[in-house]
Amino acid sequence: MTTLKQTPLNAAHRAMGAKMVDFGGWDMPVNYGSQIDEHHQVRNDAGMFDVCHMRVVDAKGDGVRTFLRYLLANNADKITAPGKALYSAMLRPDGHVIDDLIIYFMTEQWFRIVVNAGTADKDIAWMKQQAATFSGKNQPTPTLPYQGGSNADTPPLTRGGREGLLTITSRDDLAMVAIQGPNARAKVWQVLPQTKAATENLVNFQAADCGEYFVARTGYTGEDGFEVMLPKEKVEAFWYDLNKTGVKPIGLGARDTLRLEAGMNLYGQDMDETVGPLESGLGWTVDLKSERDFIGKAALLANPPSSKLVGLVLLDRGVLRGHQKVHTAHGEGEITSGSFSPTLEKSIALARVPNGVAVGDSVQVAIRDKMLAAQVVKYPFARNGKAVI
Repeated sequence: MTTLKQTPLNAAHRAMGAKMVDFGGWDMPVNYGSQIDEHHQVRNDAGMFDVCHMRVVDAKGDGVRTFLRYLLANNADKITAPGKALYSAMLRPDGHVIDDLIIYFMTEQWFRIVVNAGTADKDIAWMKQQAATFSGKNQPTPTLPYQGGSNADTPPLTRGGREGLLTITSRDDLAMVAIQGPNARAKVWQVLPQTKAATENLVNFQAADCGEYFVARTGYTGEDGFEVMLPKEKVEAFWYDLNKTGVKPIGLGARDTLRLEAGMNLYGQDMDETVGPLESGLGWTVDLKSERDFIGKAALLANPPSSKLVGLVLLDRGVLRGHQKVHTAHGEGEITSGSFSPTLEKSIALARVPNGVAVGDSVQVAIRDKMLAAQVVKYPFARNGKAVI
């Protein structure tokens, strides 16, 4: 039997009465009681999420911006102010999605990258492969074949074998907690008053390096808040200190309904290595306008997508779930993520459907042996505690 990985907060979850589940090989809390209550806690006040299973990666050295311009589908040249963040997909040469990630520009010698838990090892392996062949000049050398897999335990990659050049380092010494909700930032300042001066003027998608604490304003719930990266040995005390201020722990169940309402993709459901970003609602993260080349660009230009991601609201009684078939006037589609929305009090979903399907169209979803009516809507479904559809 495979032993599940544990975050540094595992004992705290159990002490707080969490129901633990296997989440991609990690022993994680799905809820601490009522998933609905946890959802509303974040929409109305503040909740905290254990995201220590996600991986922080530092890219440092000469030519790091040039390297990221080629590695990512979005253009790293968009972020020039210190701390500014950028959301992007990292693609295979065939244009399919290896992972979606966030990069933070700190200095021309340092970009911080946060990748998903389930893809972290293959992401780092891919970054190291590409860095190993990258010339650091205006034009990269040809990419190595995509191999996936893991070499995350190898030493940090140093391109060219000389110190000062590009390094890719997995920051396994860091933990991460997301605090989300309208009162989240004020609660963080209660616990970490030393970070307030550096973080109170952060705009959305910006971060500040506060010494031991790296604080970012880039959430996954449609609410305001912070993500705090800090030394692993300090995260449990931070978690309990937040709880003392009234910030409640939130499990994976509410995290999923919150991000779905916010129209945010989940890797492994809404996109993966079988599809590209343009049919996954990520066209806004792909820069095809500049002359910049990037891995997967040629494939995207040669293969325009025939499908797209849309929002659905169920009109009949029932619950939308992943993999249910969607019947439209333009052909069949499939739900990628679906759930009951506590904010809307309706069942909602993201679905990949033929390009001809438009907002306002009526479709039918096959749920067990019934065909139920749903309407195509433009997502997000909810933001800042309120429905927006």
